[in-house]
Amino acid sequence: MKKQLEKTLKDAIKEDAYIIGTKQVSGNISKSKLVLLSKSVPSHISEKIEDDAKKSKVSTISYNDTSVNLGKLCGLQFRVSAISLTNIADADIKTLQKETES
Repeated sequence: MKKQLEKTLKDAIKEDAYIIGTKQVSGNISKSKLVLLSKSVPSHISEKIEDDAKKSKVSTISYNDTSVNLGKLCGLQFRVSAISLTNIADADIKTLQKETES
C-alpha cells in the first residue's frame, strides 16, 4: 500500500492540492475528495471528521500508523495527523481503498 499512497500524497503536495490538520480538514471537508487520518488523531475528532465526510460523500482512509510516519510518507518534515486531497482521480481513490483493506 505504501508505494501507491506515497506517490499519491507526494503528487498532491507537489500540485498544492491538499489540506493538512484536523481543524483545517474538518472545516474544508466539502472541498476534499479523500481524507486520510492517522491513528494519532483522538477518536472523538476522527469520528467527527468521518461523519462530516460521510455527509459530504467524501472517502476516508484510516492510516494505521502515527502522524510522524504519515508526515514522512508525505515527504514533509513535520507530523501530519490528517490530510485531505482536493484533486485526486476516483480510480486512485478506489485503488488506495482496496490496498488499505488488504
